[in-house]
Amino acid sequence: MSSSSPNPDANKKHFVLIHGACHGAWCWYKLSALLTSAGYDVTAIDLAACGIHPKEVKYVQTFSDYAEPLIKFMETLPQEESVILVGHSFGGPVISIAMEMFPEKILAAVFATAFMPSPTFSYPHIIEKMFAGVDLMDYYHRFDNGPNNPPTSAIFGPKITSLLLYQLSPPEDVKLASSLLRFCPVLIHDEIKLTKEKYGSVRKVFIVCDQDLIIPEKWQRWMIDENPPNEVQVINGADHMVMFSKPQELFTCLQAIAVSSSF
Repeated sequence: MSSSSPNPDANKKHFVLIHGACHGAWCWYKLSALLTSAGYDVTAIDLAACGIHPKEVKYVQTFSDYAEPLIKFMETLPQEESVILVGHSFGGPVISIAMEMFPEKILAAVFATAFMPSPTFSYPHIIEKMFAGVDLMDYYHRFDNGPNNPPTSAIFGPKITSLLLYQLSPPEDVKLASSLLRFCPVLIHDEIKLTKEKYGSVRKVFIVCDQDLIIPEKWQRWMIDENPPNEVQVINGADHMVMFSKPQELFTCLQAIAVSSSF
């Protein structure tokens, strides 16, 4: 796997990678290697109850709970340091929380085929619109509050994983996911409060993945139209798991974003 030569200014740019539902920091291993070899600082974070994070999913009941590892990381950043946040899929609402809380510490927020809420475009509205009438077969649910209450967590089944999430990704990465996916909290209530003054002050970039079957391109474009980012990039031939199916192309996009992001 090839990479560009180290960027002399790369040590001034720090990427923070936020995974999607049921995944963890592990899913960024290809991209992390490419960015690191090009001289960038890279931090991939396990959100609460994800990857090797020790919290049990039944104790993750709000987006604030889920995003806590990222929030703690942002709080510990030196005052003079700014980062480029990259959120994939369900990581979009998470980086949105950080944009609202720490706008001065974020050079750019990258939504890689991710849910992209705004002050006037809520996450529950996005979910309701996108998944209305969709048969959510092959999701396994847990009901920690009893069978008569809504599910508290869910995980992708093998059909969704191989046929919808990873359909263009290498088979070894599908196998990796099958052993590392964890139940993800079902967070449907809107406690994400975003403002134009803070969230809206951060440069937003959306990366469209044209072969995504989980968030199809028409819905990616709908979010872009409803909540226009500063820039849109497109990766052709990428499934939902762009970091596996098109890691080199994703790296190239992020490198361009780093070059155009100024302190």
